[in-house]
Amino acid sequence: MTSNSLAEHPDAPHSTTIPTKLMLIDGEFVESASGGWREVTTPARHGVVLARVPDGGAEDVNRAVAAAHRAWKGWRDQHFTARQRALLKIAEALEHRTEELAQVTAADTGNAIRTQARPEASALVDLFRYFGGLAGEIKGVTLPAGSQQLQYTLQEPLGVVGAILPWNSPLMIAGFKIPAALAAGNTVVLKAAEDAPLSILLLAEICAEHLPAGVLNVITGDGSTAGSALVTHPDVAKVSFTGSTEVGRLIAQRAGERLAHVSLELGGKNPSIVFPGQITDSLIDGLLLSTRVSRQGQSCTAGSRLFLHRDVEDEVIERLSARLRGLAVGDPLDEASDIGAVINETQFNSIRTYIDEGIADPDLTVAAGGTPPTDGPLAQGFFHTPTLFTGGNNEFRLAREEIFGPVVVAISWTDVDDVIRMANDSTYGLAAYVWSDDVTQALSTAHRLEAGWIQINQGGGQVVGQSYGGYKDSGTGRELSLEGMIDGFTQTKQINVRL
Repeated sequence: MTSNSLAEHPDAPHSTTIPTKLMLIDGEFVESASGGWREVTTPARHGVVLARVPDGGAEDVNRAVAAAHRAWKGWRDQHFTARQRALLKIAEALEHRTEELAQVTAADTGNAIRTQARPEASALVDLFRYFGGLAGEIKGVTLPAGSQQLQYTLQEPLGVVGAILPWNSPLMIAGFKIPAALAAGNTVVLKAAEDAPLSILLLAEICAEHLPAGVLNVITGDGSTAGSALVTHPDVAKVSFTGSTEVGRLIAQRAGERLAHVSLELGGKNPSIVFPGQITDSLIDGLLLSTRVSRQGQSCTAGSRLFLHRDVEDEVIERLSARLRGLAVGDPLDEASDIGAVINETQFNSIRTYIDEGIADPDLTVAAGGTPPTDGPLAQGFFHTPTLFTGGNNEFRLAREEIFGPVVVAISWTDVDDVIRMANDSTYGLAAYVWSDDVTQALSTAHRLEAGWIQINQGGGQVVGQSYGGYKDSGTGRELSLEGMIDGFTQTKQINVRL
């Protein structure tokens, strides 16, 4: 097996100064068929190249899918304990290299190492352990059909799964897909995000030590070539995609033309509803966490529409603004940084457009943050400061479109029916947050909200074992749970026997 370290590769251009990483196809680390390369830069410093990766295309996808298809029956037909052992060995290996994974993630994505990259690497370990432990729980059922009939079902794997990752949390989302698909007996072709492939290629190196050739394949390349080839390949039984709603619609259409299985975890514009009551440090901490500003707001679960009851609006804004202003924005690899860098220039400029629009609107007030720094160290990368606007309403573009940046809009309310109407007045339905001292009131509100994942009096991230997914334009399918694994990566075969 060829190594996939960051050591220099002799055939890469200027390889004496820039390390090269390779794709994993059929158990080997390889270049692209075209011989092309892509530069991976860090968002923390303009123009600094971290590594070169292969510019994969349709031919590489064909090779990877063929390898996965060859490996599938052998992987599928093993006793579940063999798959379980492999996944648990991977979890142990990942745990030993958690810090390395975190360092690469911070450099690659711009996510701050202390607040985001290190927890993400730890979550990856937990996900491999969780799904490894569930490999024996993919069970059918029997039907009591009388003494002359045996009627039972089998949950069988789909075949080759094509998984497409985003750049915001690549390791964690790879953990949503890879171990669940493999535990169920599928093989995988994974396409890394073109802006953040390095941590995924390191993950591939670790997994390859414990899996048969072809069971997991990892491709680098852009979405329009490698991604499109994976979605349309006739031997890919399932496409699992996490990313924008716009791209998700296109994937659903292309995969639907050949009736492939599809799951889509897409965007969100999530409400966070604060009822009147005591304003505690715990509430402010939870609100801060739910905004996802420590991930630069680059999270589909960010509570970016902050609905504040008029009785507590002023105090919440004052205390939350102070906390936002106190967060340290800086080098993702610096332990002191609370917030890192936005992924690339395109996203940086998009966020800036929304902020400029908010500043120009006379109805809005900047309670914290604003335009990005134009001098000093932060001007050398794609850094935004966390920004809170007040005086908004639910019709503002800033309150309706997914900004995917550290921008929160506060909206005042007084009537429960009205705030629930506003919260549900969105094309999205991924997450929601409810904050109340009255648990009955909080539960009643949660039951009326149109979202797939609702938290009450807490703002943390996804929990291993929960069913995670969205309503409406936030996608289809569920991940992270036993039920999601069975629904997403198996199909039911009914068998009837006359005795």
